[in-house]
Amino acid sequence: MSRFFAVIVAGMWSVFSALGQTPPANPASVAASAVNSLGVDLLHQTGRIGGNTLLSPYSIQTALAMTYAGADGATRDEMARVLHLQTEAMQVANHFSALQRSLNEVVQRSVQAVEERKKYGGTNDAITLDVASRLFGQQGYDFRPAFLEALKTKYNAPLEPLDFRKNAGGATKTINDWVAQQTHQRIVGLIPAGALDALTRLVLVNALYFKAPWEHPFSASATKNLPFWTGKTREVVPMMSVQKSFGYVKESGATVVSLPYRGGELQFLIILPDDTNGLAKVEAGLTAEQLAKWANAPARDVKLTLPKFKIEPPTMPLGEALQMMGMTNAFDIPPRSANFDLMAPRRPNDYLYISRVFHKTFISVDEKGTEAAAATAVAMAARSAMMRPPQAVEVNVDHPFIFAIQHRASGACLFLGHEVNPRLTYL
Repeated sequence: MSRFFAVIVAGMWSVFSALGQTPPANPASVAASAVNSLGVDLLHQTGRIGGNTLLSPYSIQTALAMTYAGADGATRDEMARVLHLQTEAMQVANHFSALQRSLNEVVQRSVQAVEERKKYGGTNDAITLDVASRLFGQQGYDFRPAFLEALKTKYNAPLEPLDFRKNAGGATKTINDWVAQQTHQRIVGLIPAGALDALTRLVLVNALYFKAPWEHPFSASATKNLPFWTGKTREVVPMMSVQKSFGYVKESGATVVSLPYRGGELQFLIILPDDTNGLAKVEAGLTAEQLAKWANAPARDVKLTLPKFKIEPPTMPLGEALQMMGMTNAFDIPPRSANFDLMAPRRPNDYLYISRVFHKTFISVDEKGTEAAAATAVAMAARSAMMRPPQAVEVNVDHPFIFAIQHRASGACLFLGHEVNPRLTYL
């Protein structure tokens, strides 16, 4: 008999490769580097240049880092290499815990600022950034107490017992309902029907919800229907316009602009290729180091035109992409190679391996700000056997571009994707 576990992940973050490098002193930046590195790798693996793409590197990396806490031996080493993690699981957990605290502090400062503005008649909304993790495990299964305690204390991911053996469908509904609640109903049906069965033993889930107003909102009256070039064709879409001081960098082959959200600690990063058909080339050259560098770009007066858009893709299976990147033992390829002995005792005829990794996202960008959500689930089964210039620079985002929602202090990308056609919501 074989049993498995699943990992569900939402969101995107940058990844740090510790091999041969001296890690940054700031633990949150170490986690952020790993998040962004994994995000870029997955964008290269899964991004369809002919369609819109959206990932949450932060959600994905968090769910997989929780899974990594239970890995041992060659499986652990392989996961560390692919996920750009340091090999000591508790150190990894401390880094991700530090990053989460840093994000929580951003939200707390935003709420405090709104309360202060209310004293003077202000009505601005605070930033909402809800991150939740949970383990859904087979009741009565022999999970190691040290593993459960580490995930509860470091990732705030308590265990909720379910009965996959007798009611896998009911367990799936419980998990999907929990994800929908955590993401304000933006991520519905994360785990497809039939994906979990009586052999499922554990599902590790991370859910992320983000909603923030712009520091400098676009005026709805300035939005006009203008052309957006999608390859050789042209679509007419609602284009927003604003002229303010934004982060600005002119790179070889692309222009980078960063739009701050309320408070300036989180931002929307735009990477616009110079060539209308240059998305594939710019994306192929994108690195985690570039994302970190652009987190604090110098300010410049920018006259920006940006399309309104929404992306709501279906659930994305990430298992094949992770295997293509070299993470095979965790999926028990070849047979009997998976080693999650730190998660539950590994016996010759009863051991855990990753069966599925599911990821689902949502984003909406308009004049007021951005709303985004993501969820990631890892299912595990058991198997037997500068100076500002006087004149504003114009940036017209009228063709395919890369974007990210980024935490400036660490450089971590909560979301990463590309927009090819603002009229396409699901591709």
